[in-house]
Amino acid sequence: MSISYYDQHADAFIVGTLDVQMQSLYDKFLPHLAAGSHILDAGCGSGRDSRYFLQQGFEVTALDASWPLVLHARTLTGLPVLHCRFDEFVAEQPLDAIWACASLLHVPQAELPSLMAHLALQLRSGGLFYCSFKYGQGEVSRDGRHFTQLDEAGLTRLLQGLPLQVVESWQTADLRPGRQDERWLNVLLQRQGASHE
Repeated sequence: MSISYYDQHADAFIVGTLDVQMQSLYDKFLPHLAAGSHILDAGCGSGRDSRYFLQQGFEVTALDASWPLVLHARTLTGLPVLHCRFDEFVAEQPLDAIWACASLLHVPQAELPSLMAHLALQLRSGGLFYCSFKYGQGEVSRDGRHFTQLDEAGLTRLLQGLPLQVVESWQTADLRPGRQDERWLNVLLQRQGASHE
């Protein structure tokens, strides 16, 4: 299971991801949000992105399922980062946006539609949902981690019946040094219909 991988390799994961330059992705996401919007960082890892969003004046709620990563993110951000799985999170008030950067790809493909539906229900109507997946088809396991890969056709199938509409999807190279040959599918979605209030 991917959570145990991150529990065991938290330090190496933090070192490998904390200083990755993410500005190109932030620049796709943040212009859609009003000042002070409330963002959920779903699968926050080291807390890198939460820290940036806080620095830009946004309200941030962060969660991760790996306890060592939660502890690091709490120290880095000063936030009371939640230790929970995606399906355990329920927002007290409808969120303006969800940021799920390289996190939902660890959810088994069969569970992904219901999980995306659950997260969408945490958004206000018109709320924004960013997520990213390794580009491809099907599921793979590597070094104790599970990956659900998506291409554009897979994304279309995933969103069938969900209250989420594509704003934009685009491919990028991996932003980590030495990983440029790996491709990612980035997706910006918008919540349709009434919120969960």
